[in-house]
Amino acid sequence: MHQFTSIMFSLLVITGLQVSVQTGEKRSEGNLDRPYKSELTVTNGGGWGFWGEVDMCPDGTYAAGFSLKVEAPVGQADDTALNGIRLYCVGSGNLTDSYPSYCKVQSDVASWGQWTDITWCPSALLTAFQLSVEPPQGNADDTAANNIMFRCSNGVSQLGNGTDWGDWGDWGDWSDTCEGTGICGLRTLVELPQGNGDDTALNDVIMYCCD
Repeated sequence: MHQFTSIMFSLLVITGLQVSVQTGEKRSEGNLDRPYKSELTVTNGGGWGFWGEVDMCPDGTYAAGFSLKVEAPVGQADDTALNGIRLYCVGSGNLTDSYPSYCKVQSDVASWGQWTDITWCPSALLTAFQLSVEPPQGNADDTAANNIMFRCSNGVSQLGNGTDWGDWGDWGDWSDTCEGTGICGLRTLVELPQGNGDDTALNDVIMYCCD
């Protein structure tokens, strides 16, 4: 059912066009070229779609909050659940419970759903994550990634406002942890719209750690 994606990607490559699932939103306020020291991944991400660009917090800042683009359940129609992830970057020298000034960064985002309110780590940085993913459903409706949970540098865990389908992987299946600092960027795996097919939107994500 995902043959349409492969055909569309081939056509875009042939014609020299850039593959993008953006919907006209300002994609980045960050630094696309910031170097990173390690990648954070999980084992249960979905496999459909194409990887977007890496997007990084500005130099000297790290993610202390996040928000999700989520399509609410649509009943008998095609559900997509999690469509996008944003990180909110701040300086690490003055951490609080919320911030009047921050920079937002995101990789590729699908077109369905609405952005949730920002969830902040209380006086801490994001350092690790888990992803809730629905496995392939055969002839039923696939949604792939549904929600995300972050661990903060003070040990607190913050659950996103995604949907309830899917599994968090094996018990305790967290990514590795950013040691000494925090998450500083991300890259998302997003499936292009399938037309009359089964849309899944966001499937997987990589987070990055910086010095």
